[in-house]
Amino acid sequence: MSDHRPIDVGDQQADHERGRDGGQRTTQTGTDPLELIEQCMAAFPEDDPRQKILYALRHAVVLASASNQQREAELKKVNEAVAKLTAPASRIGLLLDLPEEGVARIVVGGAEYYANIDPRVSSDDLNVGKQILVNEAYTVIKTLGYDRNGPILKLTEAMADGRLRFEQEMGRQSLILQRSAELAGVDLKAGDEIRIDPTYRIAIEKLSEGKRSKHVLDDMPTVTWEQIGGQHEAIAAIRKAIEYPLLHAKTFEQFQFAQPKGFLLYGPPGCGKTLIGQAAAGSLSKLLGEEQPGGATESGGRPPVTSGAFLHVKGPEILNMWLGESERMVRELFAQARARRKEGALPFIFIDEAESILGTRRATRSFNISSTLVPMFCSEMDGIESLHDVVIILASNRPDLIDPAVLRPGRIDRKIKVVRPDREAAAGILRIYLADTLPLDSELVAAHGGDKAKSLTSLVEQVLDTIFRRTNDHRLLSIRLRNGQHSVLYRSDFVSGAILSSIVQRAKEKAIDRTIQSGVQAGVSAADLLEAVTEEFRQGEMLPPDDAAEEWLKLLDHHPEQVVGISSFRRGRQTEERLVNQII
Repeated sequence: MSDHRPIDVGDQQADHERGRDGGQRTTQTGTDPLELIEQCMAAFPEDDPRQKILYALRHAVVLASASNQQREAELKKVNEAVAKLTAPASRIGLLLDLPEEGVARIVVGGAEYYANIDPRVSSDDLNVGKQILVNEAYTVIKTLGYDRNGPILKLTEAMADGRLRFEQEMGRQSLILQRSAELAGVDLKAGDEIRIDPTYRIAIEKLSEGKRSKHVLDDMPTVTWEQIGGQHEAIAAIRKAIEYPLLHAKTFEQFQFAQPKGFLLYGPPGCGKTLIGQAAAGSLSKLLGEEQPGGATESGGRPPVTSGAFLHVKGPEILNMWLGESERMVRELFAQARARRKEGALPFIFIDEAESILGTRRATRSFNISSTLVPMFCSEMDGIESLHDVVIILASNRPDLIDPAVLRPGRIDRKIKVVRPDREAAAGILRIYLADTLPLDSELVAAHGGDKAKSLTSLVEQVLDTIFRRTNDHRLLSIRLRNGQHSVLYRSDFVSGAILSSIVQRAKEKAIDRTIQSGVQAGVSAADLLEAVTEEFRQGEMLPPDDAAEEWLKLLDHHPEQVVGISSFRRGRQTEERLVNQII
């Protein structure tokens, strides 16, 4: 047995309370059980058997303490989850203004409030137009950023005080909205698309130009006058009308010359109307980038012309089934052109297939889209001051179907016919497509003494002889005119730049196929081109069906009113005349 006497725990606790073991006063209720066990273990010698009991007791207390801590943590999580589930929902509002520090004017559920702001909310996040979170006391406790949804309106006017005015659909009131912080200081103009918040209180953001501005090409056309074969008269006429006023502005001012507003390029399809329009824009844009002789000064507060903008519109693209939508697209088209003019660019509006949207109006009670589109187009044209503002070029296969109000002097001042190429013009077109760098058949080049230029000239002459030969095998169409005369049209009467380009393309495909099949470099031969001519005109593949008289009239150089009957030669059968007035 040990010589030590049993320790009186009560006496030790009393001594501890009096601070005998370090001067710290503790109470029994505040003493950690592990500390008491450590004190007991310190009082017994190391070989005392009671040490094992104390070690076991301390281990049990540690396990119990850890278990209690885990239960407390789980209970805390449960209490927090219950608190969240039973807490009232926070409301989402919109920040309208910050009238003073710590106070916000907000709208929640359609009602406005003056609310306090939680000091923990950063002032940098408090921007007008942002969504905010409010508690039961309507105190702003958090910002949620800008709402990413909302209706889109077209801006009517940016007011001097910064507010924005919007016109809505017919029958609905106009809106005046204040700007969000994102729009503060942003330059806005009429026609811009603005997204507003769902409550129709704040204009949130300006949308970038999207689908409706697809007519504006980012790059000006690179087509040059040299790339257009033939059409010398049409090219000379449009160059004088468009380029001279800019190159010789002072001379035009001295003569008080009224510059033309618009041009009409009319003629059969595939003869270069679109190319001429693109070349006019590209050539003039290039001239504007150079120093202009004669000093093209601007007047009337207009900025000087420094570049060009090409707006290419295909007539059918404007047609829309919804009432008023086509008219809106016409307004937007001219608005885009005027906006580009204010930026210092010279806009070109090129409308292809113009007869589809500017057709003759008919006095009928039924709705006709031309009855509204033509007046809208004319009113927009009347708003253009001079050629320095906008250049309008219309292209059409059927100018007789365009409303006379559009073609009258003062709107479309110049009518330029784009004719089918004659033999000389066709030779020029073929020389463009049969470039000097084109690989030619070695036997062909050897037959001309190795002179590639002579070889190309020989190819062109053989193709022209085949196309312009007027034989029975080359007949395509017979027409009867109003005066009773009959006229037979041959391949040469339907030739166009597009057909010549297709012939050369077919010949190139044949040479490429031979190169791939043989593995030896092959060149274009005369046989390739002559076979391509036959394929292009074979069975009238490039011509309309026999019963499509109106489509035939687009291909003819005769005035449609003078053509009474038509018939085509196909596959060697006898022709059957079809009266035009029974089909159209």
